Amino acid sequence: MYKISKQFAFSASHILEGLPQEHPCARMHGHNYIVTVHLKAEQLNKVGFVKDYRELSAVKEYIDNELDHRHLNDVFPFNPTAENMAKAIYDRFKPEMPELYAVEVSETPKTTAIYEADCK
Repeated sequence: MYKISKQFAFSASHILEGLPQEHPCARMHGHNYIVTVHLKAEQLNKVGFVKDYRELSAVKEYIDNELDHRHLNDVFPFNPTAENMAKAIYDRFKPEMPELYAVEVSETPKTTAIYEADCK
């Protein structure tokens, strides 16, 4: 199995609902997010790629146009946790990118949420 990944960055704010009022994430705050998309294939294409990294430009365009410098509570119809965003990004791109198997969303260098549809 061949695997590749590519990272994309954006900055945004959010408020996490359902937390105690004294929890810092219950207040508006922001992050410099890193989104990593992971692709895999059993066979390489004729060039020798899982997928040409340039073919991931739709992910960059989506992040730049829809997420960067936004208030994520206004963008998503759900509580914008890293976990929920990872699944939403996966769901958005899986139909056009069958090699996609996981999406990571990092809010800080020490925290990462991963959505992987099939962990087998």
